[in-house]
Amino acid sequence: MPQPAPARQLEVLLAEDNEFDVHVTVAAFRDARVPSRLHCVKDGEAAIAFLRHMGEHAQAPRPDLILLDLNLPKMNGLEVLEEIKADPTLKNIPVVIVSGCIHDGDIKRAYELQVSSFLMKPLEVDEYFAAVRSLKELWVHAASPAPKPDSPG
Repeated sequence: MPQPAPARQLEVLLAEDNEFDVHVTVAAFRDARVPSRLHCVKDGEAAIAFLRHMGEHAQAPRPDLILLDLNLPKMNGLEVLEEIKADPTLKNIPVVIVSGCIHDGDIKRAYELQVSSFLMKPLEVDEYFAAVRSLKELWVHAASPAPKPDSPG
């Protein structure tokens, strides 16, 4: 009987400035037991630098998924989302907003900018852990990855 194909490695960019939330997200991804690499940045400007391979992020991989907090320093999550969706080389990367506080106006604006979904951070660590693990498994096992832009030439 043939073996199922191994799960592809998921490259994930996590833009989050809260150390506890980073720790829980990293642990939830590890616990989901599917291959992934989680790349963490602490502010909106660093997220854009990562995506555009600038400075210390010159060798950064193209993420298959972006987990984006709304309340980031330097550039908030909606500003980062707007930059991503305005860039033809980045706009097809799925973006999930992961935030503890989401206002109706933020939801409306994010969907206008083509956010993939929202994940409200549950108050209980176990629930947050389970939500992140489910999100990872969805993007690894069920969702088709966004196509990468054609290479020039």
